[in-house]
Amino acid sequence: MRVSPSRGPALLGALTALVLLATGCFTDGGQDTEGRLGVALAFPPVKQMSPFSDDALLLGRVGAAEPLTRLDEEGELQPLLAQDWDQDEDGAWTLQLREDVTFHDGTPMEAEHVADALEHASAASPRPRALAGTDLEADAEDEHTVRIETGEADPILPQRLSAPELAILAPSAYEEDPAAPDPVGAGTGPFELTEVGGGSATLEAHTGYWNGAPSAQGVDVDFVENDASRVGGLRTGEVDVVDAVPIVEAEAMDEDELVEVPIPRTVGVLLNNESGAFTDPGLRAAAAGAVDNAPVAEGVYEGRADAVEGLYGPVSDWAVQRPRPEGADPGDAGGEAITLATYDDRPELPEAASAVAEDLRSAGFEVEVTVQDFATMETDLMEGAYDAVIGTRSYLVETNDPVNYLASDWSCEGSYNLARFCEEDIDTMIAEAAGHTEPEERHEAAVEIEEAVLATDSFVPLVAERARVGVAEGVEGVAQDPLERTLVTERTQAP
Repeated sequence: MRVSPSRGPALLGALTALVLLATGCFTDGGQDTEGRLGVALAFPPVKQMSPFSDDALLLGRVGAAEPLTRLDEEGELQPLLAQDWDQDEDGAWTLQLREDVTFHDGTPMEAEHVADALEHASAASPRPRALAGTDLEADAEDEHTVRIETGEADPILPQRLSAPELAILAPSAYEEDPAAPDPVGAGTGPFELTEVGGGSATLEAHTGYWNGAPSAQGVDVDFVENDASRVGGLRTGEVDVVDAVPIVEAEAMDEDELVEVPIPRTVGVLLNNESGAFTDPGLRAAAAGAVDNAPVAEGVYEGRADAVEGLYGPVSDWAVQRPRPEGADPGDAGGEAITLATYDDRPELPEAASAVAEDLRSAGFEVEVTVQDFATMETDLMEGAYDAVIGTRSYLVETNDPVNYLASDWSCEGSYNLARFCEEDIDTMIAEAAGHTEPEERHEAAVEIEEAVLATDSFVPLVAERARVGVAEGVEGVAQDPLERTLVTERTQAP
């Protein structure tokens, strides 16, 4: 790949990457790589790619496993392993399965296998986030029909079933440990996972894939946490596809090397409603009015993120036009001391914190900035130890449904309520929104709830992020998925 002599930082990054490459960051297993895809992913598996963990996303991104439904690039629900579904009058769902699916171990997929896989997921600890608050019982009605009961009627169950954690695996995956199923040789995707461990994974083309034989002969995955190493591997031809390209590296890449996709993930400042300075609505209004997000979008994110007005980003067309909320009158900061915290797992957040801190100081606050890695500070974040937190959050979470996000982040009993936010009227609105059965109704309700949340000045919006994927010359068909669930598919062609 070409590196311009004028791009000093990029050249330094590439040289750093070459040093790391020399120590063995990328592997080919001694095999012929002709027709195969080399992929470098940022986050290594923590449980050997078991779907009942955060590794579930990895399975989908490399094409190893599939859930029953999928969400397309517009967020619309589409068939996958289930080709049709219908809700009964009693609220139960009946799903018709594809009849031409074979697991990688050669077992034909039948309804009993699907029902068992869902039951295992429902019993997992911790429970898959997509099933939060949902009771699930699945039974096979016949060879290719599954009936799912959920206790209370669940209008978005088909969306839940698109979650990577609910990937359907062969019965063999659960034999040794049902709580941690082994996906090796047990998926349904275009590529069979044959080996995982030691910082890499190997997949072979599943020629019997129900949607047609894959274009690539296999996928060789390296898990490379160092940003410069991943991008350096792309430049030196060691890999063909890299995810999570950081902004500093993206600036040095040619336009045809980079795929940018707007995603439903927003960055904002959450103000603590439970304790400290921001229990005062006037001080929240003063802080919200002081922060200018345009310099964050253009400066910190180098124009590779979109300044936003609320909880939702421009990728969601249902939220493009919404009313401007009216909040409290700004109070006088008067030298009020506050702590502003963020985590450095995403390199842009500390820079954003510096910019926001200066805005708040200009408004009269005394600001102390705290930066740690997320794992270190997670307990303090959840317990409201800081006055303000800059965080990033997907508002479509697991189900492509904003109501779930609102319940977890903006309800009194929310499981990810970093603002320590609790308004009974908004809880009522969220509960009513959860009862809507049509996506349009849920979206309209989500916009109304957003207005109510923003009127409290508890959230100061900064930017909506974009996913960035690096691709080598000749690689085609890399998925542009705003939910970042898929990357390599049967249509992805090796260079």
